[in-house]
Amino acid sequence: MRGALPAAALLAVACLAAPSLEGPVLHAVGGALVAEDPVVPADIVVVATGADGAGVLEAADLLERGVAPRVAVFSDPPDPVVDREFLRRGAPYENAAARSVRQLRSLGVEATAIEEIPRAVAGSEDEGRALPEWCQKRRFRSVLVVTTWDHSRRLRRLLRRSMQGHETRVGVRASRYSQFDPDRWWGSREGLRTGIVELQKLAFDVARHPIS
Repeated sequence: MRGALPAAALLAVACLAAPSLEGPVLHAVGGALVAEDPVVPADIVVVATGADGAGVLEAADLLERGVAPRVAVFSDPPDPVVDREFLRRGAPYENAAARSVRQLRSLGVEATAIEEIPRAVAGSEDEGRALPEWCQKRRFRSVLVVTTWDHSRRLRRLLRRSMQGHETRVGVRASRYSQFDPDRWWGSREGLRTGIVELQKLAFDVARHPIS
């Protein structure tokens, strides 16, 4: 797989140049980005950074189905320029975490069922460092992390590494509301950009951690 993923990114570009090759090959490339675990009861659902509205919608659905009683979002690292400027102008402003909380409330999730993971994170690597400590402090036995289709395999690999040696079982769920379509990702400019970027990131992760 270490050599296959970089080759897959090049192959995707080649297939776009040769439409007769695009069918099963590009389906396979999109599928390489996707991985998720069976949905089983969990102590809490966590919305990954970058999942945005798609993650919020999926988390609300999971709570409605009774998969978990609570949901958590990661703190959003403050922007010293943007945040300060909004405050200086006296304009209303909410960061990504506050927006997710507001959206969850609008979807019917009770305020008492929402919490914020206090450590600010700026990406997946930070999530992997923050989640084990937080789960240990809260004594969670199982956590279900919601992300997008394109990010699901890489995030699951990262969380499996970071949770080694911890008692908490962590599963990954790809939001059904993700904009990225693994079966037609090459059909739009945004899907194409997302697919190629995520393939490169996944290839780098596999190269650094072949067994994960």
